[in-house]
Amino acid sequence: MQVVVHGSTLSAATAATALSMVGHRVHWWPHPDTPFERLEESEWLNSEPGLKTQLDQARAQGSLTICDKQSGLPRANIYWLALDPDKYDYARDWVQTVLAKEKGEFVIVNNSTFPIGYTETLSNLFTRPGQSCVALPDMLEEGRAMAMFTRPTRILLGSDDEFAIKQIRELLRAFNRREDSFQLMPCKAAEFTKLAIIGMLATRISYMNELASLADTMNVDVEVVRRGMGADPRIGHQYLYPGCGFGGPNFAQHLTRLSEIQAEKGRDSQLMQQVLDINEHKKETLFRKLWQHYEGQLVGKTVAIWGASFKPHTASIDNAPSIALMQALFAQGVKVQVHDPMALPRLKEFFGDHPLLTLSNSAYEACDGAEALLLVTEWKGYWNPEWQRLSTLLKTPLILDGRNIYDPAYVADKGFIYRGIGRRADPR
Repeated sequence: MQVVVHGSTLSAATAATALSMVGHRVHWWPHPDTPFERLEESEWLNSEPGLKTQLDQARAQGSLTICDKQSGLPRANIYWLALDPDKYDYARDWVQTVLAKEKGEFVIVNNSTFPIGYTETLSNLFTRPGQSCVALPDMLEEGRAMAMFTRPTRILLGSDDEFAIKQIRELLRAFNRREDSFQLMPCKAAEFTKLAIIGMLATRISYMNELASLADTMNVDVEVVRRGMGADPRIGHQYLYPGCGFGGPNFAQHLTRLSEIQAEKGRDSQLMQQVLDINEHKKETLFRKLWQHYEGQLVGKTVAIWGASFKPHTASIDNAPSIALMQALFAQGVKVQVHDPMALPRLKEFFGDHPLLTLSNSAYEACDGAEALLLVTEWKGYWNPEWQRLSTLLKTPLILDGRNIYDPAYVADKGFIYRGIGRRADPR
């Protein structure tokens, strides 16, 4: 198939790359605000596992062409829109002025997170048979976008047009072989389902974080509670891990949008706002534990932070818990030595030459002379540290585990004071 992918997002780059790998002839047209020259140097494109390598291979093989001008686009079977959420007016104007004049058959894929119902708005611009628009909500996650696109557990497809459904099934056939992953539903329902899924996942996380705080006051290990809950088949183990808050460029935005939709419909539901409020509060959990340990005497202290990105395998620090944590520490005059495998350049951009911030080249360098180690992002390289080495580097053997990745009893046996999220242990 001839495919045009339009947008400068992670979903646009992933779709263009993945579709070109399986025989489609793909033209990727980034949004004019962010041309490919800028994208090619962007940190997220180069750090996303497998993406840039496959993209370069597809370009070298000729199955993927970069077009920075609309004039270079061919007529296509599929027009894949993966634009930023605020570009919905732009998308409508482009579809109306360019594609609505086309006489051939084609399908527009709305892969953008536009307002619910916008796929129908775009579809109503066409009156000719064989021209339609489907909703294919973006369900990708930073750090594993290529894996999620090429090995999907589900594909939400919003459409009631048989021609369009057939075309999309053929477009994605290479990624739908093991079992039928398509979930067909009306356009508006598919768009709503994406937000509903995000809302449910965020609610589970915030609920577990509330339970972890309660467990702290009752001297109960929340890990035991988590396993007991997860064993119930009505609940399961997914997204039941308490921590020091979630982040990312889109998660909070989608939750806010879901809350706004409820308000627009006259429904006074405060749940989503409470989920967001709980999450913002949890971002300072490690700071409060540090404050409690040192009884508020933090001025002049030095701490090490492992992990700054909002999740492993990404350089993004958008809404990351590490940012709120560091701002709270700086406000108390605490010196911060931070290590992250990928996000240090982003921290440099965000904080500049902050006098209390040191960017460390290694995890152990960050711990040298620190009076506590705060684990914020659970990169795999942090899971099994050299405890003996840490004991010689840290001035105070205090471990504050924001992701509960360590065994409290094991850490305590190594001579450390351990404080997790709803977990604790002291040296015996």
